[in-house]
Amino acid sequence: MAFNHLPAGVHDALTPLSVTPVTHSVPMAKNHRSDRPAPEPVSRPEPGAVLGRLASGPNRASRITHTEHLPPRAGRHAVWPDRIRPEVIAAVRACGIEHPWAHQAEAAEHALDGDSVVVATGTASGKSLAYLVPVLSALLDGSEAPNGRGATALYLAPTKALAADQCRSVKELSQPLGHAVRPAVYDGDTPFEEREWIRQYGTYVLTNPDMLHRGILPSHPRWASFLKSLRYVVIDECHTYRGVFGSHVAQVLRRLRRLCARYGSSPVFLMASATAAEPAVAAQRLTGLPVVEVADDASPRGELVFALWEPPLTEMQGEKGAPVRRTATAETADLLTDLAVQGVRTVAFVRSRRGAELISVITQERLAEVDRSLARRVAAYRGGYLPEERRALERALHSGELLGLAATTALELGVDVSGLDAVLIAGYPGTRASLWQQAGRAGRSGQGALAVLIARDDPLDTFLVHHPEALFDRPVESTVLDPDNPYVLAPHLCAAAAELPLVEDDLKLFGPSCADVLPQLEAAKLLRRRTKAWHWTRRERAADLTDIRGTSGRPVQVVETGTGRLLGTVDAAAAHGTVHEGAVHLHQGRTYLVRSLDLEDSVALVEQASPPYSTVARDTTAISVLETDVEIPWGEGRLCYGSVEVTNQVVSFLRRRLITGEVLGETKLDLPPRTLRTRAVWWTVTEDQLDAARITPEILAGSLHAAEHASIGMLPLFATCDRWDIGGVSVPLHPDTLLPTVFVYDGHPGGAGFAERAFHTARAWLAATREAIASCECEAGCPSCIQSPKCGNGNDPLHKRGAVRLLTVLLRGAPEEKPGAMPEETPGGTAEEKPGETPEESPMEHPVENPGEGVPPGSAEGPSVSAPQGPLSP
Repeated sequence: MAFNHLPAGVHDALTPLSVTPVTHSVPMAKNHRSDRPAPEPVSRPEPGAVLGRLASGPNRASRITHTEHLPPRAGRHAVWPDRIRPEVIAAVRACGIEHPWAHQAEAAEHALDGDSVVVATGTASGKSLAYLVPVLSALLDGSEAPNGRGATALYLAPTKALAADQCRSVKELSQPLGHAVRPAVYDGDTPFEEREWIRQYGTYVLTNPDMLHRGILPSHPRWASFLKSLRYVVIDECHTYRGVFGSHVAQVLRRLRRLCARYGSSPVFLMASATAAEPAVAAQRLTGLPVVEVADDASPRGELVFALWEPPLTEMQGEKGAPVRRTATAETADLLTDLAVQGVRTVAFVRSRRGAELISVITQERLAEVDRSLARRVAAYRGGYLPEERRALERALHSGELLGLAATTALELGVDVSGLDAVLIAGYPGTRASLWQQAGRAGRSGQGALAVLIARDDPLDTFLVHHPEALFDRPVESTVLDPDNPYVLAPHLCAAAAELPLVEDDLKLFGPSCADVLPQLEAAKLLRRRTKAWHWTRRERAADLTDIRGTSGRPVQVVETGTGRLLGTVDAAAAHGTVHEGAVHLHQGRTYLVRSLDLEDSVALVEQASPPYSTVARDTTAISVLETDVEIPWGEGRLCYGSVEVTNQVVSFLRRRLITGEVLGETKLDLPPRTLRTRAVWWTVTEDQLDAARITPEILAGSLHAAEHASIGMLPLFATCDRWDIGGVSVPLHPDTLLPTVFVYDGHPGGAGFAERAFHTARAWLAATREAIASCECEAGCPSCIQSPKCGNGNDPLHKRGAVRLLTVLLRGAPEEKPGAMPEETPGGTAEEKPGETPEESPMEHPVENPGEGVPPGSAEGPSVSAPQGPLSP
């Protein structure tokens, strides 16, 4: 019998903590405002006082397990380089900024010197101005050319929202410069009648990597005059380009550099990043160029009070009678309601689109009982909305019309939401870097701010709220990517050859793996070598070979029956699990039931309804070993890393009562299986080890299954991943190893580096897993330690004590030195991280399909294996 699923949770005892507001009197430096009247002082709540009021409710104080106080920091001024055009400096002053911060001036100096540079400073530290000033100066110089476009700049953002926000900022800043700077957004929402004007006359084009990959580069002859004059390429929020998505973007940028060289330009890359470990290393891997690092943050910062919050246990019982905590969704809705009533401007970051909608709906209902006008000042923001809906929400948030917003991670990025007082984070976002990025959305005007992390009922969140040192005493993670992944490289070589035939001199730009991949592309008849160049051979567009966000197909349109109205879209990879027949779909606070899902036409038909439940899909997974790359002894057992093939199929869905999460029933589904070739780490145990751990045949499956659940839940602390990016399978007797085996695999074709990271940190990772299970106060297992709400087996069988004993024996045989001779590290990684990690949630909101649920009892072989999809599949 095989067991598999996605992450489970851990649970520790609640630690009551009284909350005392803290004040600081460190002086703050501010940018001097010259020709504007001093603004009226705004009365803003002290963050400690706000937290005190939140904790004053019934049984609230005991939910706060820790508070961290970050004191204010003074700023350091500098002067702009004298090579910046005086008109640009005057325009900046007209916006109220008399002097730059020291890091802004330093970055501008490097840009003017022709050095690619990455500015890696905190949220709201003025990174945008650091690159905008040299860019605007260059565009002003270029406006004096005979054609008025002697210099151009390209801006890349990971989200449409950020590009639109930046376009507004550039227009405001450059207004005194007249028509010398012509900014324009070029993305999928841009009307076709505007696109030709942008190609011919735009000087500052704001787009995203997807549009660059599919639209601009394949049509480069139409962009010839723009590319010929390209002086700067700005890559905003470049820390989001990691893992498989980052690896794709790295190859897109190499294609851009190659075309620019053919048109006679060599643009300088200016990058902005949240604080990260060794940002220059990641930026160099992203662009393929030497990069200078500016990481000394000279901007001022207000006081930040950061609270860790654990929802209480309820009287409800979950599967197998396990105790259940109140959901992070319900708890966040309560806190957002309280903050809105207090007039505290707040954004609640939520891990899923459905969660954002639910929190918005619950908050609106509760506010309506207090004041109907308040209910209208709270909304949801997520991917899948129509463009006009997103723009309206962004304007309302920017103007202050909205008092509260439940948002997915798209808003985590640099959209200017100045004036926020508090941030709620519903569940650990996957990395410390993302946690601080979200927390930094509040207090952007230099005022004090409150951040609250509300733990979900799973192993990692519970571990973190009771081990605050893992959040506050450790550095942020490195941003890691692997452009040489053949699953990434192959389609981009095809796309490059379609843009211009590939020659030998191009290959060093795309990396050393070209030598292995090109012959495979020739054998697959995708490329043909004629004389000294490789040519694209197909009629189809080569750029369509891959979706750089890994969404695996065109989005599914969600259409309302009766009216035919398009409500939005869902990623193809997520469609099986989210818009299957019978699924509950939320959109703009309204609830719909999915009546049918047409996979061939990519359409889900829905109708408005009010069911008293939500739905959660369950799936089955089978796994086979293709190749073992590394194998080392762990006592009598083995720890392995290599290539596997995973076959996944959504088989049913649960109906769960709203708020409580009580399971009301399960419905079977008939959806086709999907196959994934990827990378995995796995460990085996022998009969002697089972005897030493007192694991009898009756509890073997439950012990392996419980250890697998918890290990998947804990891996995000050791690899820069999210639990949705990984899956697992546990098998009492696997046909390839002939031993009891637990697998953890990457949910991306070709791998994403997570399993490799797990292999290299296995001792620390599995030790933390054992501690998470053993320290949970429950008797036989619960969602905080070994249960998973998405387990395809209904969390049966599970054996908590057996898992603890099994991991104890396994760890006794673990080698002292990490495999691969990697240096000692702390959880979360160091500069020595192996390449290939991926974002916790894709910023354009294309999360990986839920990889890895359970194979039902009696289905030892799992679903039949379909034909594998490799990197060369057209």
